[in-house]
Formats: sequence, C-alpha cells, structure tokens
Amino acid sequence: MLKYRAEESEEDRLGGIKIISFIKVKQKKVEILCKGNKGKTIIILTGMGCSFDEWYNITEKLSETNRVVMFHRPGLGESEIGFDETRNTKAVVDELSELLTVLEITEPIILVGHSYGGLCVQHFAKTYPHKVAGIVLVDSTSVDLQELDELDLDEDETDEIWLEKCKTYSLMEEERLREIINPTLSEKLQPLPNEIQQRLLDFQIRPSLYKAMYSEISNWKKDAEIIKSIGTTIHVPLIVLGRDMEYCIQLGTQSGLSKEEIGIFEAKWKELIKRQAKLSNMSKIVFVKNASHSIHTDRPDMVIQSILEIVNKET
Repeated sequence: MLKYRAEESEEDRLGGIKIISFIKVKQKKVEILCKGNKGKTIIILTGMGCSFDEWYNITEKLSETNRVVMFHRPGLGESEIGFDETRNTKAVVDELSELLTVLEITEPIILVGHSYGGLCVQHFAKTYPHKVAGIVLVDSTSVDLQELDELDLDEDETDEIWLEKCKTYSLMEEERLREIINPTLSEKLQPLPNEIQQRLLDFQIRPSLYKAMYSEISNWKKDAEIIKSIGTTIHVPLIVLGRDMEYCIQLGTQSGLSKEEIGIFEAKWKELIKRQAKLSNMSKIVFVKNASHSIHTDRPDMVIQSILEIVNKET
C-alpha cells in the first residue's frame, strides 16, 4: 500500500488532486510527487539538475494504472539541503529507503532512473535487491564513467568547468541567476501546462540546485567505484534504454562540435550503456531512435512502453 501524511500540499489545477507534497526525510523537508492510487508502485529518480516536472506527461500516463512517486533530492526544487551536506549516491540510497518507510511502501518497487538518477538506481538495487521488482535505466550514467575522461577530447563541459560554474552560481541570489541563466524550456517541454512550465523555469534559478550539483559532480566517480565494488548481480527484469548515437552526432555537429570527436564520445557512451545490462541476469537493451540524452522528453512513448513492460512482467 501507499500511504503518507504530508506536511503541506498543493493541488494539481488540472486534475484537482493533491499530488505535490512536502514530507520529512532524514530530518529535512523533501518535495515529493505522488500520482495514482492503484497498481504497482513506480519510483522515478531524475537526472542531475533535473526536475520531476519534466516527467509530467509520463507520470500522467503511468498513474492511470499505477502509483507513481518522484522526489526532488536535497537542493533541488524546494527540498532542503544542509549547509555543508555531502550529496552522493549513498545519500540518495538512504533517502529513498527512508522515503519508502515514511510512505509505508512495503511491496517491491519498479525503479526508474535517468542519467545520474540511473547511477543512484544501480546503487540502490545492489544495496536493497529485495526491495526492487524491476528496473528501467534511461540513458543512465555508467559505473565506468571515468572512461569518458580517458578519451582525452577537447571538451567544453569537463567536470572541472562544471564544478567552477556550479560553485559560482550557488553563491548568487535568484534574481542574479535569472539574469545570467535566462531560463528557457526546450521545444519538447513548451506544450506542458503553464503552471508546470513556470515551475520548470523557477527550478533553474535556485542557488541550492547548483550547490547540490557541485557536490554530486565532486563525488560521482568515487560513487561509481563504490557501486562497482558491491558486485551484486540482481535477478529482476531490467530494460536499459540508450540514446540514438547517430542522432546525437548530428545534433552535436549542428552545434559546431567536431564530428570526429563527438563520434568517439558517442561510441564510448554506447559501449558503457551496453555494459549496464550486466546489472541483472534478466535484461535487454534498447537504443531509442531520434532520442538524445533526454529520452524522457524526446521519446516519452518509449519510456512509458518500457516501464509498463516491466510492470506487466510483475503482474
């Protein structure tokens, strides 16, 4: 069963159902999204610096027949982050475990993770395999992510550059961030309801977001080594979704990047995606046509199809 008592909540103006709430996890206020009241429980972990509102259409569809729960990690959205809090995948594993207790979710869950959220999913699944009924990894960060650095490409977005940017942004006021970032939405997100669009824009200008990202980036390679050291192969259905290599090369060259270098990077990324199938002995891999890293916004149909496939295996 899924039960919880929220401290505060706000109504979804479209459905008239209270879906966004704030609860205490690890003694901090955490912003959660709960939709649906029947079927399997699906927990979705977002990518680094990403809001659960990006998943609006996916959660609307899934909640017709299932319970869907998402949450903003500390620092994201309106979730509180401590002054000197360390953000890593172990922290997310602990928070998700406590969240399940607070919400009184006792049955094994369907666990979905995009990008960095996928790295957290891998850590949780290896730590608590008995709590997981099935997994979907959506262009997930790999436990071998350091191999991307070993390519020695002329990149504009190294960890060091991102760390410096996040550190600078974390010290700014919201209005200053609004001026510098000038938040916008991708074409795929613009059809969303107006209130969801506004939440997504506001999400990008919170200094706490960049504080959290700074810590996550600082720790993710160490996290990856810890996850690998656990060494467990789990025995649940797993679908690994990967982006379209040729489509990403095309997008990169249109942005002025070297076709040769982006081709090398994408080939390595594809290799790392394939390795993720080893997490379970019941896995399959799907590379999604016309999808970038943001498969959930480029091809939500494929994400929904994959999650429901896992759900149906458990029915």
